[in-house]
Amino acid sequence: MKIYADNKKARFNYEILEEYEAGVALTGPEVKSVRAGQISLKEAFGTIRGSEVYLTNAHISPYKPASGQNQEPTRSRKLLLARSEIDSLIGKLQTKGLTLIPLEIYDKKGKIKVELGLGRGKKKYDKREVIKNRDQKRELERDLRSSRK
Repeated sequence: MKIYADNKKARFNYEILEEYEAGVALTGPEVKSVRAGQISLKEAFGTIRGSEVYLTNAHISPYKPASGQNQEPTRSRKLLLARSEIDSLIGKLQTKGLTLIPLEIYDKKGKIKVELGLGRGKKKYDKREVIKNRDQKRELERDLRSSRK
């Protein structure tokens, strides 16, 4: 499994409640671009239109050799999920404060998949606590390494 893009900021800014795996409907040149690592999930999010889920604002750079067939880089792309998962998401997204965030894009058995997280935004004090815990862990590891020498 090769990871093409990882949205690390999403894991820091959101408390992830559930995770889903979805296929992405891409054109040929977009697949080539993704496999070349030309994708950014920085400002991407999931939306529901009717009874379908879309990945919005994910930036896939145009593939140079296929310049005549390239699509708009930030167009909405359909996500392929089971009907039961979509129905579940529709119900959960109507809850106040929940959003659908792409966490990473990867290759699984030759198919491009996106890992979606159903998340709630963290408060500032939650983010500070994460930073504090990370610093304490780093300091502890540093002390252990120095005591072994």
